[in-house]
Amino acid sequence: MPPVGYRLWPLLAHSVLIQATTFLLRPAGSYQALAIQAPASVLGLIGAGFALVPVLLALPVGRLVNRLGERRLMLAGSLVTVAASLVFLFGSGSITGLLLANAILGAGHLGCVISHQTLVANGSAASRLDTMFGYYTFSASMGQAVGPLLISTLAGSAVQPETARMFLAGTVMSAALVLLAGFTVPAAAGHGRSLSFGEDAGRITQLLRTPGLLRALATSAVIVSAVDLIVVYLPAFGAEQGLSAGLVGVLLTVRALFSMASRVLLGRMSSAFGRTRLMVVSILVSAAALGAVTVPMPVWGLFIVLAAMGLGLGIGQPLTISWLIEQTPPRQRGVALSLRLGGNRIGQLSVPSVMGLLAAGLGAAGVLTATALAVASTLLLLRGVRLEPNE
Repeated sequence: MPPVGYRLWPLLAHSVLIQATTFLLRPAGSYQALAIQAPASVLGLIGAGFALVPVLLALPVGRLVNRLGERRLMLAGSLVTVAASLVFLFGSGSITGLLLANAILGAGHLGCVISHQTLVANGSAASRLDTMFGYYTFSASMGQAVGPLLISTLAGSAVQPETARMFLAGTVMSAALVLLAGFTVPAAAGHGRSLSFGEDAGRITQLLRTPGLLRALATSAVIVSAVDLIVVYLPAFGAEQGLSAGLVGVLLTVRALFSMASRVLLGRMSSAFGRTRLMVVSILVSAAALGAVTVPMPVWGLFIVLAAMGLGLGIGQPLTISWLIEQTPPRQRGVALSLRLGGNRIGQLSVPSVMGLLAAGLGAAGVLTATALAVASTLLLLRGVRLEPNE
């Protein structure tokens, strides 16, 4: 068995790169939609396109990772991401092309993320889950910071940037994903026989009966959707306010950097305060920051608000992953994680679509305010839920 670091670093590097590619291409797609004069309501549909295919594929892909192993699925996801980048590069001159590119990107992202999370789950001791998923989600946040930073570099001071260079950069990065996937070492644990569809269905039904699980999954879905909406609508809000694309890219980078900060110490914070209390605080901070971002303020105030938003939104996802893994037998972890990702994608499909309808009358600022209310409402879902182990 190779040392842990040897197994971990290729995985973390791949995680950084897939997130950087995604968080470059999706905001660039929003700017391209504005360039072809797509209405604000369509931005929500384009954003939802990212979740459309994964909603249908999440559980089948979860079974596939148990059968084929993490590295093969990671390679397949990387190749699909290359295809998405090419559609962005050559087919984004229409709304249909943007929808198709986002849908393919969502499928590639799904394959990569399920393989990542299964690899971490199968290669980590139970006592180290919060810490290891903190490291993993830290790497994801790093990628989410790098992608928008590339927007700032490529767009400069333009309010409406040229997107072709961004799409080309995304294509190069996605090609590097394919190479990097070959260096990933599969975990030895967690691979048993692949369960039949009927056994999968029975295990999933049993898992869904775990007290509080559905509400925790719904909370996770809303938090992930909030991150999505920030990526899609902050460029539109910035354009409405006359903020340059470079500045918007830096703001998105700040959000991701502070999510990284919240995750690198996640294991210690979870031990000190408990998962449930930490989740509640993160929701309160996230909702307050989302509500404040549309309040007129100087640019330095926006940086503070996006930093607080990053801290809040960065905590919820790894906590729900750790909690879910502890409820799941090792050979079913791929399916369990795909169940969570499927729930997240349903949220990413439905919430942006609803917000897109709001945008028709309220604009990007109204969407961000409504998102703050949606995040705050998840406190009701968590009533009576305990995320701590053995409680």
